[in-house]
Amino acid sequence: MQFISTRGQVPPVSFSTAVAQGLAPDAGLYLPETLPDLKPFLKEWEGLSYAELCEAFFSIFATDIDPAELKTIVAKSYTKFDHADIAPIVKLSEELYVLELFHGPTLAFKDFALQLLGNLYEAQIARTGKPISVLGATSGDTGAAAIHGLLGKEGVTTFILYPDGRISPLQERQMTCTGASNVFPLAIKGSFDDAQAAMKTVFEDQEFAAEVGLSAVNSINLARILAQCVYYLSAFFRLPADVRENVTFVVPTGNFGNVLAGWLVQRMGLPIKGFRVATNQNDILHRLFQTEVYKLDAVAPSLAPSMDIQVASNFERFLYYAEGSDPAKVREIIQTFKDTGEYIFEELKAEGFSSSRTDDAEIATIIQRVYEQYGYIADPHTACGFAPMADSGPEIVLSTAHPAKFPDTIQEAIGQDSTHPSLEALKQREIVKHAVEPTPEAIKAFMRAHIVR
Repeated sequence: MQFISTRGQVPPVSFSTAVAQGLAPDAGLYLPETLPDLKPFLKEWEGLSYAELCEAFFSIFATDIDPAELKTIVAKSYTKFDHADIAPIVKLSEELYVLELFHGPTLAFKDFALQLLGNLYEAQIARTGKPISVLGATSGDTGAAAIHGLLGKEGVTTFILYPDGRISPLQERQMTCTGASNVFPLAIKGSFDDAQAAMKTVFEDQEFAAEVGLSAVNSINLARILAQCVYYLSAFFRLPADVRENVTFVVPTGNFGNVLAGWLVQRMGLPIKGFRVATNQNDILHRLFQTEVYKLDAVAPSLAPSMDIQVASNFERFLYYAEGSDPAKVREIIQTFKDTGEYIFEELKAEGFSSSRTDDAEIATIIQRVYEQYGYIADPHTACGFAPMADSGPEIVLSTAHPAKFPDTIQEAIGQDSTHPSLEALKQREIVKHAVEPTPEAIKAFMRAHIVR
């Protein structure tokens, strides 16, 4: 299978090339040249373990990787999860389920993709003999998951940009207390959008990318999205048979990657009823689905910091399909939004999507309500998924992070401590971070000075 750019100005590439580059040379995002039909596989996939399901799914896309090597890569990627189901489902009522995606090593859903991506990079380095420099930007969880997916990988130097003071203290400690000499957490003044914009500009410098062996861990990397597709498949198979095709997946999201993965497997033939995009007070996606206007606003720091995003990078992949797979139209929309901060759609083809918005005051109230009603503790991001909606039938809320990552919010909402041993251990370690200006020039200079050869 070959992979194309959403902007249509570069030739198709292999899976391994798409993963290695992350961002396409024309600044677009990679997608499969054609989406496969999964319907013939669903019956035989139903009884597979999580790792087996992931291997079967990726074998359709990673056709340039030897099947035995792919099997090894995938099997290694799900050994550090603390639940036998990897992504367990918790039933709260006849109409409400939770898909827990926080049982990986950094207690966030990003582990599903970044444990796998780390092993894909390790295999790539072994094949080519070429070291890589990984650059990412995080609004909270991606950075820690990327770092822990790459720890101990020979030939990798990791640089993670994050907005200083705008992520939770424990999220910061997960990035800055590793003690690893080839990991560089880069604290910037500004928002996640500032970090992401600077990062994308760095990737657009093809000479620099070649010089340092640049690779991406953000969800601009197609492997991230494909890995996240798997937990939708897994959840579908493990839901009661009479619920599967009637359930709405409720997805807390800021960068649109988490919900895009589900939407893609729906387009591949998985009979999912629909999706609710659950935003916090940084609600550009909610406003889009309500008004068909994609309009930039200022980022307001919130209790759900991983969703403090206004420029959702994965929206470009959705646009490609929503606009009839027309790369020229995608380029026009992206350029207009970049120039003006706004794009008004004549007709946004977003069937199957609904949306909701939750501000900080509502997050605390929801955490309390869910705990009192179901005895379940939801982290602030997951709480956005429990926003009250008109009756839409059964729902499954994606729980994106362990509540112990946000102890102050949980304590204030329900008067209880929420802890986890791995997080408690971090409190005794030294924080090591580096202040860098959120400009492409400053980032490139820091990387050149610190790459571990």
